[in-house]
Amino acid sequence: MPCYRCGARQTDPVRGASPWRRGVSHEVLVLICPDCQRSHDLELDTCSSCASFELTCRLGEVECRSCGAVRQARETRDLVTTVPGLSDEVEAALNRVLGRIS
Repeated sequence: MPCYRCGARQTDPVRGASPWRRGVSHEVLVLICPDCQRSHDLELDTCSSCASFELTCRLGEVECRSCGAVRQARETRDLVTTVPGLSDEVEAALNRVLGRIS
């Protein structure tokens, strides 16, 4: 999954904690790259109980990782980031792995 703001994709992680962060934007779980984390206008949802940005969204629920509050997701909006050339890269990678000749 690419960064929801700039479309950058994660590379193979090095050992240790990932510099990428998760968040919830408009009821959708998103990834945020290290560069975009420096921005103060991330448009991330906050917890209604403690105002934390540390939210996770799964199975129609949004949970705060700071205080544990859980609520039903209001409305899911399709937040699809189009990355130019991604489908071509995926196809080429599959062809290499599966030994297909293109």
